Amino acid sequence: MGYFLLYESMLDTVIYARDKWLKPDGIVLPDRCTLSMTAIEDGQYRADKIDFWDNVYGFNMRVIKELAMTEPLVDTVEPQQVCADNCVLQTFDIHKMKKDDATFSAPFKIKCTRNEYVHALVGFFDVYFNACHKPISFSTGPTARNTHWKQTVFYLEDTLTVCEGEVITGTLSCKPNVKNPRDLDITLEYNFEGKHCEAHRTQEYRMR
Repeated sequence: MGYFLLYESMLDTVIYARDKWLKPDGIVLPDRCTLSMTAIEDGQYRADKIDFWDNVYGFNMRVIKELAMTEPLVDTVEPQQVCADNCVLQTFDIHKMKKDDATFSAPFKIKCTRNEYVHALVGFFDVYFNACHKPISFSTGPTARNTHWKQTVFYLEDTLTVCEGEVITGTLSCKPNVKNPRDLDITLEYNFEGKHCEAHRTQEYRMR
C-alpha cells in the first residue's frame, strides 16, 4: 500500500503475485480497502507554505506557488482541522480487483459539519482483514491513530466559506502517470454553492 493507497503502483505487485501464485482457495490480506475524502481548515499552513510565494521579500514568485499547488501534500492532519463528514470514493476488493481498477473516476458529496473555512480536501484509506478468524481493520484517516501513510492533502485554489450542513460536490479522477506509472495523475473537480460564497473549479495534481 502506498500513500493515497495507490501511489507507487504498490497494488500492482500484489495483484501480480496473487494471479501468479495464489491457490484457488487462498486468501489475500488485507482483502478490502476503501479510499475516502473529507475537508479541512488549514489556513496557517497555506499562508506559510503556499501563499508565501505571492510576496517573497517584495518579489512575486507566483510561478512557484502554481507548482506547489499541483503537488498533494502527504502529512499528518490534526483531528480538529476536520470540518466535514467522510465520503467513500472507491472500494477495492483485493481478492478480485484488476490492475486497471486503479484507474477510476468517482463522484463525491462532502457535508460540512460546522461553520468554517475550507482550504483543502484530504484523501485517506481504510483497510480490512475480513478473512481473518476475527475480522479487524485500521484507518489512515485524520481522526484515527497516526500511521506511516499519514493523509494526502489537496489544497484548493479557492477558500470556501462554508456553513454547517452545506455540501461540497465533485468528482475525483485518478490514474497512473503515462511516463512514470509509480506517479499518480489526479484531477479534482469541485463545486460549492453556499450562503457566503460559491466555487466551480477543476484542478490537476501529480503525486511524485
